[in-house]
Amino acid sequence: MNDEADSAGRLDEPDGAGRLDEPDSALLLDEADSAGRLRRLQRVTDAALSRLRVEDLLDELLVRARALLQADTAAVMLLDATGTELHATAASGLEREVYQGIRVPLGVGFAGRVAAGGRPVVIGRVDGTNVYSPALRAEGIVSLLGVPMITGGRVIGVLYVGTRAPRRFSAPDVELLQLVADRIALATQARIQRLDQAAAHALQRSLLPSRPPEIAGLDLAVRYVPGARVGVGGDWYDVFELPSGCVGLAVGDVAGNGLRAAVVMGRIRSALRAYALETDDPADVLTRLDRKIQRFEPGAMATALYAVIPPGLDRVTVSNAGHLPPVYAEPGAAGSLTTVKPDLPLGAYPDAPRGTTQLPLPVGAGLVFYTDGLVERRDQLLSVGLGRLAGVVEIGRAESMCTTVMTAMLDDHVPHDDIAVLALRRTA
Repeated sequence: MNDEADSAGRLDEPDGAGRLDEPDSALLLDEADSAGRLRRLQRVTDAALSRLRVEDLLDELLVRARALLQADTAAVMLLDATGTELHATAASGLEREVYQGIRVPLGVGFAGRVAAGGRPVVIGRVDGTNVYSPALRAEGIVSLLGVPMITGGRVIGVLYVGTRAPRRFSAPDVELLQLVADRIALATQARIQRLDQAAAHALQRSLLPSRPPEIAGLDLAVRYVPGARVGVGGDWYDVFELPSGCVGLAVGDVAGNGLRAAVVMGRIRSALRAYALETDDPADVLTRLDRKIQRFEPGAMATALYAVIPPGLDRVTVSNAGHLPPVYAEPGAAGSLTTVKPDLPLGAYPDAPRGTTQLPLPVGAGLVFYTDGLVERRDQLLSVGLGRLAGVVEIGRAESMCTTVMTAMLDDHVPHDDIAVLALRRTA
């Protein structure tokens, strides 16, 4: 039983209503009428795309799609971030799907098959075997036509229309609805990307304090700059005091960019703080954090440095999860890369062993922690960037150290990747 449209444009209905490439002219609109509807749709979408929010744009285009195809309902379902479920996003005449939060597994039911196959599907007669959403049956929908929403060769959702009376959808109907879906997909993807970018900025700014806490005996400063090429990503820094009197410092980088990376970063940062309350051993903290990521963030990966300074401030104990080594400097001496042994990144391999390295921190000495956006360049070896960074670090006020590092390493160029920097100096 085949209810999909084949590559030649033929549509077969599941209830055996017959071939739709030989339509009854009384039931189907002719080509001239389809062309006229398409011209009207072009004018509507051109105007709408320039001024409407994504929610308003979807509502407007769904109303127009219903009118153009003489349907009773129209709805958009978008794939979620996991790519395994469709969720009702907007509807006209079928609002209960949105209000009830209807979700459809990929490959299941009418909409699920459209998304899984990436091809149009027509259902001549709805029953309990060919649709998944109970809202469709509750609304008395009899016939359905659905098409995939595709951008960049990837299905991002499904647009479909339905009628309460039996309907044979023609090849021109399929073509017209596909054009509507293409326009909705382009507009939706562009707006979602902008919304995700704004949300990622807001989330990351809320998680990264503009100033580190005041801690007696330590001079601290931080910098964060989003990359122009990838936008906001998963870079973070953190400084906090612990009940034991120790000070915890962290810097890390979640693989990827955008809202997803920022969300994962927020979860990792919060979890690290929670584990830091339970133990002053940096390796133990990162081991627990890695276990959490393996269990609850499948597919996520991050590099991180977590350091603990005891109340006496005379040393720093560091555990390194695949991150770049900090730079150490003393008054009157050039900076140098520390020999902090890197273990595997977080999320890379279950039960990866983790160790610690102790670094001295005499009065006047300091450290610079950073993420790879500061030193990586597409046209040079990483070792060149690391050597250059070590050469520009000079002990002074932490704010001055950050300023010097950013100025020297960026050369007034816009960074292509996220950059997070944390500088500290022991003052007493």
